[in-house]
Amino acid sequence: MMMASIAAPSLLGSSSLKKSVSGVSGFLSKNTNTIFMASHFASSTATLVFTFKQQQRQHIYRQYSTLNNHNASNNNSNGADTKDNNDKNNDSLKKIKIYKSTTNNPLFNIATEDWLFKQFNLNQQTLFLWRNTPTVVIGRYQNPYKECHLQRMDEDNVVLARRYSGGGAVYQDLGNTNFTFLSNTNSYDKHRNTSIIINSLKNLGIPEPEASGRNDIIVQGKKISGSAYKQSGQRSFHHGTIMIDVNLDSLQKYLNPNKDKLKSKGISSVISRVVNLKTLNENLNHETICSTIIDEFQKTYGEFNVEIEELNTSDLERIPSLNEVYQTLNNWDWRYGNSPAFEHQFEKRFDWGTIDINLNCTKSIIDKVKIYSDSLNPTMIELLSNNLLGMRYTTQDISIGIDRCKNVLQTVETDNQLEELKNWLITVI
Repeated sequence: MMMASIAAPSLLGSSSLKKSVSGVSGFLSKNTNTIFMASHFASSTATLVFTFKQQQRQHIYRQYSTLNNHNASNNNSNGADTKDNNDKNNDSLKKIKIYKSTTNNPLFNIATEDWLFKQFNLNQQTLFLWRNTPTVVIGRYQNPYKECHLQRMDEDNVVLARRYSGGGAVYQDLGNTNFTFLSNTNSYDKHRNTSIIINSLKNLGIPEPEASGRNDIIVQGKKISGSAYKQSGQRSFHHGTIMIDVNLDSLQKYLNPNKDKLKSKGISSVISRVVNLKTLNENLNHETICSTIIDEFQKTYGEFNVEIEELNTSDLERIPSLNEVYQTLNNWDWRYGNSPAFEHQFEKRFDWGTIDINLNCTKSIIDKVKIYSDSLNPTMIELLSNNLLGMRYTTQDISIGIDRCKNVLQTVETDNQLEELKNWLITVI
């Protein structure tokens, strides 16, 4: 048994094995009396060799089985990813792509549109459909203080949004459907896009919709849709609105306030005669319009049963690049501060005197103040000028500036005068 235990490790190498066998032969030739022991040793050695080889085969089999099971496990764990990748690959082979927003958050929807513009597949024609809660959307180079009645908007929780494209101010609510066509510039065709909308309206029984001018679609001489466009390198888009059941009173309430004395270098909006499609077909709504546009879009490009990808605010958490655009559009500096330079002049007669306030603003920051008055309190007028300078052009900041004057003067008479001035001023800016 001692010799067997010594021989076992010698099996680890072929040269050691040969030496062991050679040693056994020499031992047999010189010691005939110990043949039985040698024979028993040789038999034990052979058994060990057989056992060792069998163990090797079992070890290799176990390694193979483990590897095979590991690969199978990977295949199972990656099954969903592989399916997703295959879906994406299959999706990229399609001619068209359709997105639809399931949220009415205007800032999210406008951010999504810009994000899609930067991300969409250049080999596909892409359609995005969406609508917003009450909001006023101004063009990139417009002045909200000129185009909108901001105080009324604040009171009624109407959102101000500034889009990246040009054009005029528009009011939108849930009675309005928005569409966006995104294309490679080489294949971009706004006439084809307009035809998709016109054919969709015809399919819904709208009488004789037609293109008018550069941007509009009219029915019976009245505007029901307006468009704007953007191009950057290989990427182009055409977006527009369709008036289904918009609150027309809100158009007058929130747009184009009478501010004759506000002078701005920004682009002015043009008032148009408009009509709601629901007055022509009472069965129309956002869903029927979207469904018909999707059908016509698929028909135009000869591809049907395309899966519609839905987007909403929960996607902000999983798509950092979308969230980045959303945060920018939601920022005061973009919505208000991005306004062109402007001047605003106010004048009013109070019991304590006439006041004529002239404010110059750059990026919606008051950078020049000139106040004329016949008030008998020149200190108050001087303090007012100093405390409005550098403030943001908002009712909140202007109120803060006036309250600072009250804290300095601290008399009942000036407190009353400044409070009266504040209550008037925040209603006219």
